[in-house]
Amino acid sequence: SAAGTMAGILCIGGIGGLSSQNTARLGAVSGEAGVAMAVAATLGSVHPTPGQLGQIALLMGAGGAAGHYIGHRVEPTSLPQTVAAFHSLVGIAASTAAMGDFYNCPDTTKLDGVHLASIYLATVIGSVTTTGSLVAFGKLDGRMDSAPMAHPARDQINMGLGAATLAAGAVVMGAPEVGTGMACLSGALATSGALGWHMTASIGGADMPVVITVLNSYSGWALCAEGFMLNQPLMTTVGALIGCSGAALTKIMCDAMNRDILSVILGGYGSKSSAGGAAMEVEGEATEVFLDGAVKMLAEAESVIIVPGYGLAVAKGQYPLKDMVDTLIEGGKKVRFGIHPVAGRMPGQLNVLLAEAGVPYDIVEELEEINDDFDETDVTLVIGANDTVNSAAEDDPNSEIAGMPVLRVWNSKQVIVMKRTLAAGYAGVDNPVFYKENTDMLLGDAKETCEKLAAGVKAALN
Repeated sequence: SAAGTMAGILCIGGIGGLSSQNTARLGAVSGEAGVAMAVAATLGSVHPTPGQLGQIALLMGAGGAAGHYIGHRVEPTSLPQTVAAFHSLVGIAASTAAMGDFYNCPDTTKLDGVHLASIYLATVIGSVTTTGSLVAFGKLDGRMDSAPMAHPARDQINMGLGAATLAAGAVVMGAPEVGTGMACLSGALATSGALGWHMTASIGGADMPVVITVLNSYSGWALCAEGFMLNQPLMTTVGALIGCSGAALTKIMCDAMNRDILSVILGGYGSKSSAGGAAMEVEGEATEVFLDGAVKMLAEAESVIIVPGYGLAVAKGQYPLKDMVDTLIEGGKKVRFGIHPVAGRMPGQLNVLLAEAGVPYDIVEELEEINDDFDETDVTLVIGANDTVNSAAEDDPNSEIAGMPVLRVWNSKQVIVMKRTLAAGYAGVDNPVFYKENTDMLLGDAKETCEKLAAGVKAALN
């Protein structure tokens, strides 16, 4: 009991530590220590035989080896789909444990309401989490089309599957005998799994960052239900932490993307402020700048803001970018990074990328902190970002991203946009910023271009 309480405190401390970049490492260590202590406390409470302990050790060893292998092979750009895939494992564990608990009960007709509700919820939430996570993995990994599946009877299908799942739950809550109960749980497992698959498939790729946080919350509530089912308070505590933190992050993400959470979960696409008409056509001609011109702008600027996006992560250009930033700072320039809450394909992906390269935390600022400073900035360097700097979000009420908070890079004296092409971003919306008079396009691979910029700036300032 004491070990379980301490494990819970460490997990809570881990969540608190992750709220700040300065304490993130300590928070990660605290969370890992809490989980390790929780495993030890659980093993101590079940009193396994030597044979059972050997089986547990073998399975834990296999799981740990697989996790270590996957963790070392995954690139930073693949973290979103990896997280989604791991969520599916939580769902599988919850559903199988719940159905196994019911099947192995000596007399299911004597189970109390809390136990039955826990079994049912763990089964259903686990199934939704599993199929939804697999679809999210497929979309993020390019194995499925990122466009939403626009079935004409989408809402009716969702309601039908939901009603069937609830009907099966009503039978389970009546404490039936094991055969009837297993049939109803299997039915709920199938219908809720189909519901999770259909709802996630109906969500567009641009909303996948929100989907990941929703699935994270689902996995926590499935774990919480398991805790009640198995009479493990520690599991309930950790599950509640994951569920609540995932729900809070979902709210933050929806606000950052101007999305309505219900419309996202139910497969809706578009923003709350969309006027419903045709989007404005982007007119004009983009101006291209070459390496020498970009180097000159950066070398002559007194203040520079860098706005990274998913393209920087794909190109792995964070290290040469860090070298260029060091040179600019040594040359007396004021350099900062502006990070949008949904930059990349999952929350915090760009923050992790910059931290990996050793960029100081104190020059990395969020949208709310830096958005009013673009007016006083000489040069803004946009690297691989598109939707998060799209002025159509503010200027076009008919745009798919209308109302979404964006970084107002176009207010800078000069904007340099580094991209491979002039193509639209992940949301499929053209960006008028590319065609503004104070914007120059620097086309090419982000890593190669950052390497050349770093060398050019160093030569210009030394």
